[in-house]
Amino acid sequence: MTKLEGKVALITGAALGLGRGIAQVYAKYGAKLCLVDLAPQLETTAQELRQEFGVEVITVTADVADASMMEEAVAKTVAQFGQLNIVCSNAGVCRLAPFENFDAAMRDFHIDVNIKGVWNTCQAGIKQFLEQGGGTIVIASSVTGDLVADAGEAAYAMTKAAMVGLTKALAVEYADRNIRVNCTQLGYARTPMVEKMAQESNPEDPESVITGIAQSVPMKRLADPKEVGELFAFLGSDESSYLTGTQIVIDGGSTLPETIGMGTN
Repeated sequence: MTKLEGKVALITGAALGLGRGIAQVYAKYGAKLCLVDLAPQLETTAQELRQEFGVEVITVTADVADASMMEEAVAKTVAQFGQLNIVCSNAGVCRLAPFENFDAAMRDFHIDVNIKGVWNTCQAGIKQFLEQGGGTIVIASSVTGDLVADAGEAAYAMTKAAMVGLTKALAVEYADRNIRVNCTQLGYARTPMVEKMAQESNPEDPESVITGIAQSVPMKRLADPKEVGELFAFLGSDESSYLTGTQIVIDGGSTLPETIGMGTN
């Protein structure tokens, strides 16, 4: 038996990028899946998983910022599979701008998706977990905000740092009711979101931004989304049964160097 066989997982932001990588790993380990996203590629991703891994997959087109939609996504998952064991709250956004020019609409967009969206997803999942006697939540935070930040990332950093606090608060509140809550803190993976950030950083040569990121990482590369999916799978599985309230950095060592130029290398 693979480590997620018999488990049912709901994954937000699952159509592309990191969410797609998480879904691929969960499917590899035998989980039944509900994929949630607004992107038009959602059903294409689901069909790829069905064909490659032979797992049961349903899709729900929903906005995580809408609490009623997330309640409905959970309800559809339970109606289809009879239970919900794991919630992967992955959906997130990042837009770059100088702080003095960062308008209220874009600020609120980050808050709506990165904070309210995670809140809504976790709340809908926890209500179901309380009914059935337990479950596991994995939240996608970031090294940005809690550990590091770059210029122009004020909204992203603020909202991702909030995920660490939410993780710890929920972990404490529900630990005695068989509900575990952990978060991942990713550096950079090669995803459409990171590629868009590179475009915003250097419209003339966005690939040079990606190359620069890789050179600043001790492992000299960005993560593959499936590598992050492996961490999500571990945290969602019974292998991590005594872990709750943790924040696990997965960044290829990018937050380790004290400086860029100092040292013997």
